[in-house]
Amino acid sequence: MSARLQPHPKYEVVIGLEVHVHLCTDSKLFSPAPVRYGDPPNHDTHPIDLGLPGVLPVLNRRVVELGVRAALATHCKVHPCSVFARKNYFYPDLPKGYQISQYEDPLATGGWLEVEVSGYDAPVRVGLTRIHIEEDAGKSIHDAAIAGDAGSHVDLNRAGVPLLEIVSEPDLRSPEEAAAYLRKLRELLRWADVSDADMEKGQFRCDANLSLRRHGAPELGTRTELKNLNSFRFVEEALYAEIARQAELLDRGERVVQATMHYDPSRRTTRVMRLKENADDYRYFPDPDLLPLRIAEADIDAVRRALPEVPEERRARFERDYALSEYDARLLTESRALADFYEAAAKASKEPKSVANWMLRDVLAQLKERDSEIDATQLTPAALAKLIALVEGGRVTAASARPLVAVLIEEGGDPEALVRTRGLEAVSDSGLLESAADAAIAAHPDIVAQIRGGDAKGLNFLMGQVMKRTQGKANPKAVREILARKLEA
Repeated sequence: MSARLQPHPKYEVVIGLEVHVHLCTDSKLFSPAPVRYGDPPNHDTHPIDLGLPGVLPVLNRRVVELGVRAALATHCKVHPCSVFARKNYFYPDLPKGYQISQYEDPLATGGWLEVEVSGYDAPVRVGLTRIHIEEDAGKSIHDAAIAGDAGSHVDLNRAGVPLLEIVSEPDLRSPEEAAAYLRKLRELLRWADVSDADMEKGQFRCDANLSLRRHGAPELGTRTELKNLNSFRFVEEALYAEIARQAELLDRGERVVQATMHYDPSRRTTRVMRLKENADDYRYFPDPDLLPLRIAEADIDAVRRALPEVPEERRARFERDYALSEYDARLLTESRALADFYEAAAKASKEPKSVANWMLRDVLAQLKERDSEIDATQLTPAALAKLIALVEGGRVTAASARPLVAVLIEEGGDPEALVRTRGLEAVSDSGLLESAADAAIAAHPDIVAQIRGGDAKGLNFLMGQVMKRTQGKANPKAVREILARKLEA
């Protein structure tokens, strides 16, 4: 493997990440309250989430299934018995005064991910320490535009939302590796239908632990934790800012104090929020209202059988079965929905390379313009395959067909009917094409001379002139044949 990035010449950077992921559930971890985003504050709550007297938590079975799915997808060992614990601390958006989590006996341990980093010859293997289930806290709102002059407000819609905490080993050595790991993890969780992992909605958040040590030193330095980083760019920026802060302290002979840090993106600096708590500060103890979680091996096997083909396997199969390049296969497997769409369209079309070209050139451009996913549109694999067949069969030119991609994405419909009602059928009338070719040749004698002199590049220019005269409806293959015949004569 090529040398790994060295963000600092004097100190080795050691990074471990804790990722909090909201799960794809309709209700909360221990209550029937709905999991929704964008509702008015405090509309999606329940007495269980508020910790009111006399209520008891009831575990959401779907959360366990998704937790096992995430663990198997990341090569973790799922434990047949795990224990819920109370993590005690006071904060305004934690109404019970404790958070239900897992501590000594988590759901799963010991996994890993192979992470590809730009510029590296081989992937970096990042170990996973543990995956455990916990409930999210509420949210304190300090935005003056929302809270007005009344100070901070508390929104408890998020309190009790189920999440997984996925903790990595301190195997990362640069902010770039950390961002690559997060992208890989997010892709895998979305692919396995564990989480939508929408960072803007707070469904995928990261706490980063960072320490510095002299190159070659065996012992780790004192770590600090950067909280609630919710974009890949901010992760890289915050880590570089904290590297600079710690290196400056060490260069002055001062020590780094274990603390929780806040990143200010406007100044690109970090500052201490509070001194870091240790596990004993939270006074963990088993939750007396919840029995230990026991999972039968048969249930684990059932989840394993239901896991989809992982992205790496699908990319390799696309390259092998559909003769795609590594680059094209990677783009077409950026999401499971996109990969499923491509494969269905390729099978319907029998022209997998043409389908890949149309998707990479036209469909993805339209999706990017709309900031949309393929499964949120009206376009179907059968419709795209039919449109491509019309082009391949000479019924419509590619230039006339491309605008129809946007129509099919927005409205759906039958491509053949759209071609017919919009008058887009290709001109195949030989007399009309002959006349247009004669006019183009007569108007450009210099180009004709170049072609007859052995420079064939001018043929494309003349084809363009014919297409212009036929408003882009001429059959390109027929035009090329007519021009070649006339120029040879």
